[in-house]
Amino acid sequence: MDRMDNFEQVIFGAEPNWTVILTATACGTGALMLFLNWFRHKQSWKKIQRAKARKETSLQRAELAVLQFNESHPETDTSLILSLSLAELSKQLKGGTLTPEAVFHSYVEKTLEVNRRLNCCTEVLLESWDQLEDIGSHKDGLLYGVPVSIKENIGYKGHDSTCGVICKLDLPATGDSVLVEVLKRQGAIPFVKTNVPQSLLSYDCGNPIYGLTLNPHNPQKTPGGSSGGEGALIGGGGSVLGMGSDIGGSIRIPSSFCGICGFKPTANRLSSRGASSCSRGQKSVLSSFGPMARDVDGLALCMQALLCDHMFRLDPTVPPIPFNQQVYQRSKPLRIGYYENDGYAMPSPSMGRALRETKALLESAGHTLVPFSLPRLSYAMHELVLRGFSGDGCATMLSNLKGGPVDPSLRVQIIPYGLPRTVKKILSILIKPIFPRIGASMESLCGASSVQDLWRQHADVEDYMHEVMAEWRRCELDVLLCPMMGPAYNHNYPGKLTSAVSYTIMYNLLNFPAGVVPVSKVTAEDEEELRHYKGNYGDLWDKLYRKAVTGGEGLPVAVQCVALPWQDELCLRFMREVERLFREKKK
Repeated sequence: MDRMDNFEQVIFGAEPNWTVILTATACGTGALMLFLNWFRHKQSWKKIQRAKARKETSLQRAELAVLQFNESHPETDTSLILSLSLAELSKQLKGGTLTPEAVFHSYVEKTLEVNRRLNCCTEVLLESWDQLEDIGSHKDGLLYGVPVSIKENIGYKGHDSTCGVICKLDLPATGDSVLVEVLKRQGAIPFVKTNVPQSLLSYDCGNPIYGLTLNPHNPQKTPGGSSGGEGALIGGGGSVLGMGSDIGGSIRIPSSFCGICGFKPTANRLSSRGASSCSRGQKSVLSSFGPMARDVDGLALCMQALLCDHMFRLDPTVPPIPFNQQVYQRSKPLRIGYYENDGYAMPSPSMGRALRETKALLESAGHTLVPFSLPRLSYAMHELVLRGFSGDGCATMLSNLKGGPVDPSLRVQIIPYGLPRTVKKILSILIKPIFPRIGASMESLCGASSVQDLWRQHADVEDYMHEVMAEWRRCELDVLLCPMMGPAYNHNYPGKLTSAVSYTIMYNLLNFPAGVVPVSKVTAEDEEELRHYKGNYGDLWDKLYRKAVTGGEGLPVAVQCVALPWQDELCLRFMREVERLFREKKK
């Protein structure tokens, strides 16, 4: 009898030995699972190494190209080029005072220098040199010769749009996204992709593929997210114009943390076609694509360039509404609503001071300021925002994180996401009496219990939008001034403080256009006042918040400007007024 016959005799025989059979099966299954897990992690590691190699190759080739250009064009005044605003740069490019080649290589050189300090880039787009050679054919474009950085999730042909998750690696885009196509048609040169947090659903900026991005003003601080690479690059001087996306503050938070201007338009004012996401299909809290720049005029010029017939043809779902320059240029006094504390997350001392100073300047300029508050904010945050985001019980987000490591900046945030629904409910009941806000949030993470429940939740969102707009009309407001999250947090705190996004995510829920303008810097007095910060609830989140923003002296602080849906130009006009008043104050 050979070995196999002996094995069969022992296992099966005349009377099967089920104990032995089950033990052998269990051992075999366990070994198989271990092998499959090892194999998956090995494949993930290889994917990450390939992505890192592509990044390094692109950086090295870009560095060589810059070196060669500088050797053949020693007369290039790089410092002058980098000092120009987008409007002035565009004017000099069109007038021929500056060449696209000189501008392009100046910004690539600066980008390489900033990336060495901050790790804000995921890949230099080497195809941009080919576009540069043919740039003369787009001289009539509004952004002729302007180098533009783009967030990593924005599709560019031949390149990954991973959203920082491993399952999206090695899936290069088969074509340009609509935004990239329109930028190219308008003469802009997309030249680099910038870093994001893993899954995009965080306002930190690190992932297992490309690593951690640092704040340009203080490396101990995060640049924010999810458009954190854009914020860091523009704030560090490596880009004059960038494109980001915003589903909870993802343009506005990094703009605030990095001291630049950022604008979240009304959802679908700009096309999202060809961009990648880890939450596609979620409809309660809407995402928008928008510009990030050093000043408000730069944002407006970008919007004007993108809102053209070419975009409306490429994506017929985008309403064909060109940029209204007349509204943007108006100067009549505005009736402005304002609030300093939304009642959910108490602002830091510097946030509150920045708002009060802005209010005083606006009043002195002849504008009317009216107290305003968002109704039932706690209800909106828990039942509309969190429950809407978690409509599937967080299953989609968690599925995108499979197959690889979870970034340290995201680990704490996702711990409750993976708990069974029953466990979430039990924890909510236990926590609520002690920490009402945290308990309510835990219950909201259960998501919708059925399709009927989800439809009811969508209807509640719609009703709430109209409730807020009715209050807006009652106060006869043109626009709204409110605090903007800041200053920049210490690393790894955003994942522990999702509560703080109430100042930004509400305007994704409401689908109101919103933008940020830097107006001040954290003072020693702000830091001293922060030592006595208690928050609105005095719970764990309030205690963590104080730790998150401490050590911020000298960091930028912004305010947020908001308008009603589709009044994007009015929002930008309000932002420009705030910017003008603070510039005049500094003179």
